[in-house]
Amino acid sequence: MSTVAAIKGVNPIAAVPFRDDGELDEPGFSRMLAHLAGTGIDGLTLFGIASEFPKLSDDERERLATRFLSDLSGSGVFRAMSITEHSTELAVKRARRYQHMGADALMLLPPFFLKPSPDAVASHITQVLEAVTIPVMVQYAPGETGLLIPPEELANVARRYPHAVFKIECNPPVEYTQAFLKQAPGAHVLNGYAGLYMLQMLAVGGKGVMPGCSFSEIYVRIYRDWQAGHTAQAEELHQRLLPWITRWMSHCEYIIQVEKTILQRRGIITSDYCRHPGWPLSDEDRQGIETFLAMFL
Repeated sequence: MSTVAAIKGVNPIAAVPFRDDGELDEPGFSRMLAHLAGTGIDGLTLFGIASEFPKLSDDERERLATRFLSDLSGSGVFRAMSITEHSTELAVKRARRYQHMGADALMLLPPFFLKPSPDAVASHITQVLEAVTIPVMVQYAPGETGLLIPPEELANVARRYPHAVFKIECNPPVEYTQAFLKQAPGAHVLNGYAGLYMLQMLAVGGKGVMPGCSFSEIYVRIYRDWQAGHTAQAEELHQRLLPWITRWMSHCEYIIQVEKTILQRRGIITSDYCRHPGWPLSDEDRQGIETFLAMFL
């Protein structure tokens, strides 16, 4: 059943593999999904920023959505689909379409292009929430969108819509989340941003983390140690991970390319191609990835 309570733990954003010629690698996508389903993750989201969603055609998105839902059916992995349309009318249609296809939840990136008014953004969020009955993760990523939403506005959404979930990834997110939860103490919060603030967010009431997918096992170990009360172990592993993700998260395109290259180096996908414009890795970056793999995987 699609319930808010089921959205917890480690919920990565799925990468989208391409061939070296830039065309979609659908068999590679299926192989990646099979790998991820076996890593212990709780859920997986498609068409987030780490999925390179702005670089996909409508036809590609439809094909990937169908494969994503079919391949993960019965896996025990919670399947979420992101709604990224800037038109409210199209966002509502897409939300209903994904619910009809069988998605367990949606993620909603509010519109930001050409700086819509706060009222227009609030209306967009409200109309999508009212269009479906499955959980909707409202994404707050001001660093990527330039869109600022005061915590009291998100709290209003939480109070009105019990099927709303909130993915908070401002930098830093902890004080914002505390202010939000003070006004909406029953709200369900997850954090993205590569898990930089994973443990701090769990400590203030967060329910899980939504990083990239190339080294999901590390996040699973941290989360399980935290849940089991082994906080020192969780903190030690997170501290070892932190310098790497801090550097890579200095730019979204940077970490998207790094994650793709890690997936390729691990043999999970064939090519680490990212559609252009992207972020070319230096020799130092590639050597760093080899060091990272030797340390953690």
